[in-house]
Amino acid sequence: MRRTIISFVLLLLLIGGPLLVAPWFGWGARPGAPVIVTIAKGASLGQVSTALSKAGLVDAPRQFRFLARLFGSKAPPQAGTYQLMPGMGWHVYLEALQKGDVVRASITIPEGLPSVMVADRLRAETGLSGTIAVPAEGSVLPETYDFQPGEPRTKVLARMQAAMTRTLAALWAKRRPAAMVKTPAEAIILAAIVEKETGKASERRLVAGVYSNRLRQGIKLDADPTVIYPITKGRPLGRRIKRSELLADTGYNTYLKPGLPRGPIANPGRASIAAVLDPQATDALYFVADGSGGHVFARTLADHNANVARWYALRRQRGEM
Repeated sequence: MRRTIISFVLLLLLIGGPLLVAPWFGWGARPGAPVIVTIAKGASLGQVSTALSKAGLVDAPRQFRFLARLFGSKAPPQAGTYQLMPGMGWHVYLEALQKGDVVRASITIPEGLPSVMVADRLRAETGLSGTIAVPAEGSVLPETYDFQPGEPRTKVLARMQAAMTRTLAALWAKRRPAAMVKTPAEAIILAAIVEKETGKASERRLVAGVYSNRLRQGIKLDADPTVIYPITKGRPLGRRIKRSELLADTGYNTYLKPGLPRGPIANPGRASIAAVLDPQATDALYFVADGSGGHVFARTLADHNANVARWYALRRQRGEM
């Protein structure tokens, strides 16, 4: 039987060989615009040939299946969405599907982004599908995530949250004795404050050191972002904080009482989490902006007040006050 099949194939190739195999190698094919093809999980060769035919890449599904069995490998096609170029030859399409060269898009969650804005980004990404609720604050690891076109938003969010769970566990296992947080949940709370207070990577451990000192000594953290959070859920305030807001007991206001707020005010990045688990040794208890994107640190209130006065003078000079 096998000899009969081989003989039949050889006869076909002898009679119309070039014409039969031309599409397989792309001989004479015309290039065109990229075509998107989606292959379902567990798709058979027949279902693959149908999908390629509907996309206009294969004009003879039976011939494609015949040549695929004759010349192609036995590796199964991988599920996913593919971008294929017309005129490349049928073997190119089959190999791409077997290798799983799927189309990948990505979405970036910046460090310190609050969860309401994480949801905004996911909802605005047109390549994703389905609805999504605002995730728990501090549950998402800021990073760039790949996704396949049409993938559910809930599935991408689940990967973001799983990444935070893994990262927090790994960093918590390496925490140093100087860390003032008692649980992983507290680490996220303090890291979110550090994230919002400085945009300079070189300052994170020092800012964490200052806050660790204040926690150790029972001094209020006095962090403006914790006052703003319950007002906007992390979105920009767009104005100065009101005195009434500094006096409001929201559970987040660190100007009212010492200790950490009731929960995170953003989604902190890996570096800020690491910083609060290994804060820099310092005797500083205060810091204020220096006008260049960083901060100036002080050990005493008198020195801090002098630094604040210089900062206000600079802001007046710039017309900001």
